[in-house]
Amino acid sequence: MLAKRIIPCLDIKDGQTVKGTNFVNLRQAGDPIELGKLYSEQGADELVYLDITASHEGRKTFTELVKRIAREINIPFTVGGGINELSDVDRLLNAGADKVSINSAALRRPELVDEIAKHFGSQVCVVAIDAKMEGEMSEGQRGSEWICYINGGRVPTERKLFAWAKEVNERGAGEILFTSMNHDGVKRGFADAALRRLTDTLTIPVIASGGAGTKEHFRDTFQNGHSDAALAASVFHFGEIPIPELKQYLRNEGVNVRL
Repeated sequence: MLAKRIIPCLDIKDGQTVKGTNFVNLRQAGDPIELGKLYSEQGADELVYLDITASHEGRKTFTELVKRIAREINIPFTVGGGINELSDVDRLLNAGADKVSINSAALRRPELVDEIAKHFGSQVCVVAIDAKMEGEMSEGQRGSEWICYINGGRVPTERKLFAWAKEVNERGAGEILFTSMNHDGVKRGFADAALRRLTDTLTIPVIASGGAGTKEHFRDTFQNGHSDAALAASVFHFGEIPIPELKQYLRNEGVNVRL
């Protein structure tokens, strides 16, 4: 069985790492390169850097920052934010990124997923899905509605989580990064019922995002949500859960992780 991955996520705004709750109320969390180096040394499997205002403000992701990250960090990293066309992907891969994450652009023009997979390989294409449970919090039930959002969680779309995930899987995405907006920053656990439905129906890996607060939450998303990887931000940025301690705990709980 493939090892489960632990992935710190660094949301970048104006060159600094920030973290919020339910996608708002941002606070500073530190220098993105120094944090990335620390996580690499601590045993993180990968990193994700998201320029969180790029799509909203119509800017391109910080190519220069990506170059600096690539020089300093020796584990794979994914970059997202403001990627709208193949030239953006080309620029970021040339700057040193291993993968790109697309979200708003894919929902606006789904063919972008096919194009990236065809030109650069599926392994490069991570489709991020920010979805919110509308109405009652009857998570993951078939009657419930997980609605996909664009522009950093600001704008709802007509798309539903499970149908959209299946479509991007078929279009050639290499993996899906699912963030539950209801769970984001709240630290009460991941959306494991929805994650399990995704992982049990898709043929590509699913990264859990939104809700990590304790080591048990990571264990639960691997064991109950069947997640292939777990992404978190504030618990790492503010030193609440050291990565070596988390990985040792998971290993003791029977989860296959790289130590």
